[in-house]
Amino acid sequence: MHEYTSANAIASLRQAGVPVTHQRIEIARVLFSAPVHLSADQVWANVRELSPDVSRATVYNTLRLFSEKKMIRELFVDPQRVVYDSTVTPHFHLYNMDTGEVRDVADDELRLVGEPVLPEGVVLEEIDVIVRVRNRTA
Repeated sequence: MHEYTSANAIASLRQAGVPVTHQRIEIARVLFSAPVHLSADQVWANVRELSPDVSRATVYNTLRLFSEKKMIRELFVDPQRVVYDSTVTPHFHLYNMDTGEVRDVADDELRLVGEPVLPEGVVLEEIDVIVRVRNRTA
C-alpha cells in the first residue's frame, strides 16, 4: 500500500466537493491511509499527534461533513458507540462487544440473499449488517 499524502487528501476533498482546510487534510489522512473503523475520539487523538491545534469540535464537524458527502460511513455498533468506516463500498462488519474491535467481514464469509419486500413509495438505500459477538468465557 502506498502512503496517503496531503496531495491525496486534497484530491479526495476536492472530488467530494469539500472545501480544503489544513484540519480536513489531516483528518482525511488519518481516515484514508488504511481501512479503519475509528470512533470520533480515536480520530481526534490520531489527528492531534500530527496537528495538535485541531479541536475536538472540528473533528466531530468534519466527520459529519465527510459522512454527508459519502466519504465515510457511520456505523452504530451499539447505542453508546459510533465508529467511522473509511470503506464506503457495501460490506459487512463483525463487532466484538467485549473488546470494542470492529472489523470487516470478508466477502466470502457472509452473503446476503435477496432483499426485503419494501412498502410502496420507498426505495432501498443501503443494508447494514453488523454481526455482534462476545468473547467465550471459560
